[in-house]
Amino acid sequence: MLLNYLLPLGTLLAGSALAVNTVEVQGQDFVDTKTNKRMYIMGVDYQPGGSSGYSEASKEDPLTNGTACLRDAAIMQQLGINTVRIYNVDPDGDHDDCASIFNYVGIYMMLDVNAPTSGGSINRADPSSSYTASYLERIFKMVEAFKNYPNTLGFFGANELINDEDSAKDNPVYIRAVQRDLKNYIKNNADRTIPVGYSAAQVQSVLEDTWEYLQCAIDGDDNDMSRSDFFGLNSYSWCGGDATFTSSGYNKIVDMFQNSSIPVFFSEYGCNEVKPRVFDEVQALYGEQMTSISGGLVYEWSQEDNDYGLVIINDNGTVTLRTDFNNLQSQFNKLNTTLIQSTSSSATAIDPPKCAKSLIDSSSFGADFDLPSTPSKASDMIKNGLSNANVGKIKDVSETSVPFKVYSTSGKEVSGLSIKEVKSGEANTPSGTNLDDGSTADKSTTGTSTSSSSKASSSAEGAAGKIGVQSTGALVFAGILAVLLC
Repeated sequence: MLLNYLLPLGTLLAGSALAVNTVEVQGQDFVDTKTNKRMYIMGVDYQPGGSSGYSEASKEDPLTNGTACLRDAAIMQQLGINTVRIYNVDPDGDHDDCASIFNYVGIYMMLDVNAPTSGGSINRADPSSSYTASYLERIFKMVEAFKNYPNTLGFFGANELINDEDSAKDNPVYIRAVQRDLKNYIKNNADRTIPVGYSAAQVQSVLEDTWEYLQCAIDGDDNDMSRSDFFGLNSYSWCGGDATFTSSGYNKIVDMFQNSSIPVFFSEYGCNEVKPRVFDEVQALYGEQMTSISGGLVYEWSQEDNDYGLVIINDNGTVTLRTDFNNLQSQFNKLNTTLIQSTSSSATAIDPPKCAKSLIDSSSFGADFDLPSTPSKASDMIKNGLSNANVGKIKDVSETSVPFKVYSTSGKEVSGLSIKEVKSGEANTPSGTNLDDGSTADKSTTGTSTSSSSKASSSAEGAAGKIGVQSTGALVFAGILAVLLC
C-alpha cells in the first residue's frame, strides 16, 4: 500500500540548513570528520509498506513523502535512532524533504543502490548478464540523488548477493566490480568521499571468506577501489531472553572480525522467533565485549507480513507502538551513552591483507580477483558524470509538530510529539524516557557528536525479501515537520 494519504511538505522547506557532520571511514571505524569521534550505528531498517511502498512509475519510495518522514523521525528521535537503512529508493524521486528532516534531527541514511525491478540489480543466478551499462547508470543516479546530503552515511553496493554456497562461486567478482564503479563515480563526481560496502547474509560456511575477499587489496594496493569500505552482517542469531553472548555466537563474531581492516556492523538484527522481542542483544552489541563492531540496524521499523515491526502504520496515517518498540527503547535507555559518546576513534590502522587465494578456506567460494571490466559506456559516465540526473539538496525545516496521532500499546495517545533540532554537527541519542507511557523528552538541547562509545533475480533475499523487497534481509536521531489533516 502506497502512503498516498500523506500530504506533501514542499512549502514547508526552503533554503539552507544546519547539518550533521559528514562521516568517513578510518581503519575499522566510522569517524566524524570534524570531531574525529568514532560513530556507532544505532539504527533501524526503514521500508514502510514493504514492496508496495516503492513505485518507480509514480516515483514514490520511503523518502518521498515528508509528512511520513516527519511523523517517523519524531518517534525515532525519542527512541534514540541515529541511522536508517532504506532498501528501495527511486533515484528520480524528490527526497529533499525527508533527507532534510532526518538531517535536522541527527539521523544518517544508509542506502541500497539496487531496485526490485528488471535490470535494477545484479542477478545472482546470472550475474554477467545483468552487469550492464544501463544497470550502472541506475546506481550512478543514486549517487547523484544523495551525494549532497551531509547525512548520507553510505551506499550498499549489494545485499546478500551471496546467500548460499552455490551463489558464492560466480558472484564475488561482481560485488567488487560494482563497488569499484560506484567508488570511482563518487571520486570523480562528488565533493566528498561516501563509503560503499556490502550487506552479507550470515551463511557460516562462506561468511569469513566473503569478508576476507571483500576487505583485501588486489596487488596489495591499499587504494584499491574495488575493496569494500565497510561490511554489514544480517545477523539473527540472538533469539529471545535466554540467549547469551556465547550461545548466540556473538563471541565467534567478535573473534572473526576483531582484526578487520574495515568497519563491521549488523546491517540487520532482531530475531523474532521469540515474541515479543526483548532485545537483550543491545547490551552486548554496545558493550565492552563488542567494541570492534560498529553497532547495528534493527529489522525493521514498520509492521509488515513478516512480523518484525517496531510500530504499526495504520491506514489513516496514525501510528501504534508495538511492545517490541517499548522493549527496544528500554534497552537503549539502559546504555551508558556518556561512555559511548566519549569514545574517541581508535583509528585502528590495520592494513588490509593482500588478495590471494590462500585467504579463502571454502572450496565453494570463487576466489577470483580478475574483475570484469567496466562497460565502456559506463566508463564514460564515471569520467564525465551524468548530465541530467536528479540531484538532491538540503532545505530548512520550519514545521515540527507531528501531523498524525501516535498511540501507545494500550491505545493511549502520545501527546505533544514533535521533532527538535539537534545542535549543528550533532546526532540523536536515546531520550531516556518511555514514549509508550505518553511522555516525550525535550530534545531541543540534546544530541551528541556522532561519536559513541525471494530469490529474486537480484542481490536480495532474507527478511526484507519475505515482504517482496528485493534487498534482504551508536547513536541518535530525531523527527521533523508537519501538516495537519482534516
